[in-house]
Amino acid sequence: MRPLRISDATSVLSLQQEIQRSEESRYDHRLHGVLLVAQGMTCPEVARLLGDSRRSVEYWVHRYDEGGLAGLTEGERTGRPGRLQEKQIQEINRVLRAKPSDAGMRVNLWDGKTLSAWIDKAYGIQMGVRQCQRLFRQLEFRLRKPRPLLARADPARQKKHKKNSAN
Repeated sequence: MRPLRISDATSVLSLQQEIQRSEESRYDHRLHGVLLVAQGMTCPEVARLLGDSRRSVEYWVHRYDEGGLAGLTEGERTGRPGRLQEKQIQEINRVLRAKPSDAGMRVNLWDGKTLSAWIDKAYGIQMGVRQCQRLFRQLEFRLRKPRPLLARADPARQKKHKKNSAN
């Protein structure tokens, strides 16, 4: 019988991404790795087979040896601590609800670049534009964008053309 093969290389990548999608599938993945080592394969062989690093497989085996099946479960993923304190975030939320000019900025609308500049000025903390945009979402702040005005447009003709205008 001819061995089955998956010809599409992107399928392998999508399968690996699916494993990373949930905590349970990552646990099962580690469990399979430890099982293969227990059946006699070396850590580098298992790593090559599963698409992980040799060091990861060694780490799984050590965790299993020390804690059994519970050693293969994921712990807390705290991540890097935030640079802003809760009090500062509350102040930023209050400032965002007013005009940027009220906070000493020379623009009319808040955006990531303006907020980044204000935080640097107010607290001496440098934050990237994308991080400030995440902060907007966290604070449930909706960016307002001005409606563009047409150059040399006749306001009377515009009003007449609008659907909602009372003619």
